[in-house]
Amino acid sequence: MLEFPKDITKARILISNDDSLHAEGIKVLEEILREITPNIWVVAPENQQSAAGHSLTIYSPLRLKKYDENHYSVYGTPTDSVLVGVKQVMRDFKPDLVLSGINHGQNTADDVTYSGTIAAAIEATLMQIPAIACSQDFDEDGGQPEWDIARKLLPKILTSFQGKSWETNVLMSVNFPRPKNGVEPEIRVVPQGHYSMEDQPMIDCVNPRGKPYYWVGPPPKRDEQDPTRDMGALKAGHATITPLSLNLTHHPTLKQLEGIFK
Repeated sequence: MLEFPKDITKARILISNDDSLHAEGIKVLEEILREITPNIWVVAPENQQSAAGHSLTIYSPLRLKKYDENHYSVYGTPTDSVLVGVKQVMRDFKPDLVLSGINHGQNTADDVTYSGTIAAAIEATLMQIPAIACSQDFDEDGGQPEWDIARKLLPKILTSFQGKSWETNVLMSVNFPRPKNGVEPEIRVVPQGHYSMEDQPMIDCVNPRGKPYYWVGPPPKRDEQDPTRDMGALKAGHATITPLSLNLTHHPTLKQLEGIFK
C-alpha cells in the first residue's frame, strides 16, 4: 500500500509538472504548499512538455540545471524530471509525496493518456511514492487560469488525505474548476469520463516552399453533461478527485479470452 504522510506539515514534497519550471501553475502550487510545509523541492522540465505522456529519454543524456538548493530544471520530459528528482536531487532524503502541476488546463477523461502532468505522478507511483496530479480548467481560447479555487481547496484535500493509504498502483488526479456564478465549489470524488477521438481534426498546411505539414487540431467536443463523471462535475463548477490505476488489465475480457483457449 502507498501511505500518504500522517502529518503533511513534516512531509518532504517533490513538485514537478509538464508546463516547465517557469510556468505560473507550478509557482502557484509551490506557494500553496509552502503555507503548509517548508520541506519542498522543485524539479521540472526546463521547457514546455505538454502532452508528452509518460515518455522517458533513453537515447540522449539528461542535463540538470540548478537554480538554487531547492529549484532545478531538467532538459527532458516530466517523467525524466521526477526520476532525476528522486534519484539524484533527493537521493539522500526520498520524498514522502510528489505533486505534479498545477497544469494549465484540465486533465479529465482520455486527456490522462496524453498528459505529462499525469505522467509525472505515474513515475512517482512506480517508485512507490504517493502522488497527486493537479490541473486547473480554464478557457483556452484566450482566457487565463484563475487559481483562487485551487488555493482554497488543495490544502483541504491534502489534510483530508493525511494518514490514508491506497493500492501501490494508484495515483490521484485532481481537477480544479473555473469560477462559476452562483456555485460554491465542492470536492467530488468521481470516475474518469471518456470522449471519442473519431472527430479529432488534423489541419493540413503548406510551408513557404510548398511542402505539406500538419497541425493536430483542438480536442473533439467532450460530453460534459454527466455530473457523475470528471468532465461533467468540473463543468458544473466543482473540484474533482479521480483515482487512476496503472494496471490497465480489463478483467472481464481477460476471463473471456481465457475461455477461448481452453
